[in-house]
Amino acid sequence: MNYIKRLKELREDNDLTQAEAGKILNKSQQGYAHLENGKARFTLDDLTKLCLYYGVSADYILGLPDNLKYPKR
Repeated sequence: MNYIKRLKELREDNDLTQAEAGKILNKSQQGYAHLENGKARFTLDDLTKLCLYYGVSADYILGLPDNLKYPKR
């Protein structure tokens, strides 16, 4: 699952319109729609705001698996 699909699912699960989700990110409805349709990418600031609002991790929004093993350095 990619992050675009996850963004839409989170928004819909929280009964938000694109305009309401856009307000979380200080974007217009059209600006937010561009995130959901892949025409724009979100910034780290956007990702942080979404994580805090929805109460999820960045890994969750990005669609990374729960059992991801990070390489040791």
